[in-house]
Amino acid sequence: MIRNDIRNIAIIAHVDHGKTTLVDQMLRQAGVFRQNQQVRERVMDSGDIERERGITILAKNTAVHWGDTKINIVDTPGHADFSGEVERVLKMVDGVLLLTDSFEGPMPQTRFVLSKALDLNLPVLMVINKVDRADARSAEVVDELLDLLIDLDAGEETLDRPILYVSARQGTATTDLDVPGTDLAPLFEAILTYIPGPECFPDGPFQTLISTVDYNEYVGRIGIGRVTRGSAHTQEQLVRVNALDDSVRDVFKVTELSVFDGLKRLPAESVSAGDIIALSGLEDLNIGDTVCEAHTPEALPFVAIGEPTVSMTFSVNDSPFAGREGTYVTSRHLRARLYKETHTDVSLRVVDGETPDQFIVKGRGELHLSVLIETMRRQGYEFQVSRPEVILQEIDGQVMEPIELLRADVPSVAAGAVIEKLGRRRGILKTMTGQDRVRLEFSVPSRGLFGYRNEFLTDTRGEGIMSAVFDGFEPYRGEIPRRNVGALVCFETGESTQYGLYGAQERGALFIGSQTPVYAGMICGQSSRPGDIVVNVCRKKHVTNTRNAAAAEDSMRLMSARAMTLEECMEFIDEDELLEVTPQSLRMRKRILSHEQRAKGINRAKK
Repeated sequence: MIRNDIRNIAIIAHVDHGKTTLVDQMLRQAGVFRQNQQVRERVMDSGDIERERGITILAKNTAVHWGDTKINIVDTPGHADFSGEVERVLKMVDGVLLLTDSFEGPMPQTRFVLSKALDLNLPVLMVINKVDRADARSAEVVDELLDLLIDLDAGEETLDRPILYVSARQGTATTDLDVPGTDLAPLFEAILTYIPGPECFPDGPFQTLISTVDYNEYVGRIGIGRVTRGSAHTQEQLVRVNALDDSVRDVFKVTELSVFDGLKRLPAESVSAGDIIALSGLEDLNIGDTVCEAHTPEALPFVAIGEPTVSMTFSVNDSPFAGREGTYVTSRHLRARLYKETHTDVSLRVVDGETPDQFIVKGRGELHLSVLIETMRRQGYEFQVSRPEVILQEIDGQVMEPIELLRADVPSVAAGAVIEKLGRRRGILKTMTGQDRVRLEFSVPSRGLFGYRNEFLTDTRGEGIMSAVFDGFEPYRGEIPRRNVGALVCFETGESTQYGLYGAQERGALFIGSQTPVYAGMICGQSSRPGDIVVNVCRKKHVTNTRNAAAAEDSMRLMSARAMTLEECMEFIDEDELLEVTPQSLRMRKRILSHEQRAKGINRAKK
């Protein structure tokens, strides 16, 4: 049967196209907030890192009421590195809202998430957002969106549905560009009309697929999913089964059931088919598990999640400053934390390394792994990581590498520099359109994008927009030069001085300021030429009884140190270098700290 009192939808789009802002207005206009209630922007982005970076990292559930119908909404990430979140939550919903920016139009991630929705035969309601922009080109974006739907073999019913024009910031929607909207009522009505209610079997034995896992220190792990069959009650005996390993069958008692309403989870004595629920009672409940009645243990198939494309080696910190700033510093702590992350992040893979204190972590991209690193350091972990490496595959005897579909919108004067730089990185230009602003589309190896974002912003003077999404595996395209300059390496352990840094800054750009603790083998700057240069930043000025105002230390002017972010450090380090991560510091260092041993290794390599 079809439940007409419920709609389950997901909002999917490219990053920064306005999903979370639209959810804010849907919550407000559906009466979740009081009329005079002060609510911060992007209320669904509850994590500290999400709010700082302005991106959605984890998919989140909420629900609103419009008339007699409850609308369950899933806000999804828009960045390609977190597309695993989108893939799995689509199993919970019966339709999607596809948001597209009125200026940027369909981007690589738009194509990716739309293809996943069409693969699952989900109804798609197209929404053009930011129609109030001064540079909006809504009519052209509609044509581009229709071309994309035809290219992806969307059905006629998708093309026949009306297109909504929305301003998420102002909270308005309309189906006609010439008639400005006043509120989001047309959007809610379109959801009720064109997104069907959940198809369910209310009389069968209980069955639900766990698509998301949350954690609460009082009740433990919480599984979130949509009930596909039957009903369940609190304190009822259920069984957990897994589609990949049918032998895993754990019987447990449901300690708590809840449903979503606004920004809260409301306790429920019972739930029925079609509801999106949260249940607890089993400590090791995982994504992809099916919870059902004990006498009918039938596992539901889980969506196939795309494989990781980038790997990094996490290891115990063994620098001279190890253990000074972190709370969790041992291999046991590091191993437990990394394997725990795989329970909630289906795109992540962790395997033991060559030694007991090394672990190979595989993810969807640099941002995916950098968010994990930042989360761990904020939790008190101290460790070190290697540079990101792409994961190569051998298919039919041929080495294949991951390829990204990159789209860049740049000023026309910068197009030549972008094409040249990406050409050196084995990128292939596929299309080029536009006059004042040029839209470029490339096929680029994933490894060719390591460290390129800063170059891109420099070449386009900060006016360029770049995004990429995984596009498959292709034959290996040859070597790509990683870094064409060396590093400034500290000569001895101590504290940097203004006098020592003044002499070192002539050799390149500094990453540290005065009175910074350093150790021998630590990277303190970027050399201005190829090859590493060892500098003594701890050197002090000899004291004499002669006063010379011109040579006084006060007259030494230091250039501003370049503060390196986590992503910049990950992009900068080379094959023979590591990044030391602590709750308070990020330090780049050589794998071999001793200058003599590094020199011997270089000489052996030359011979």
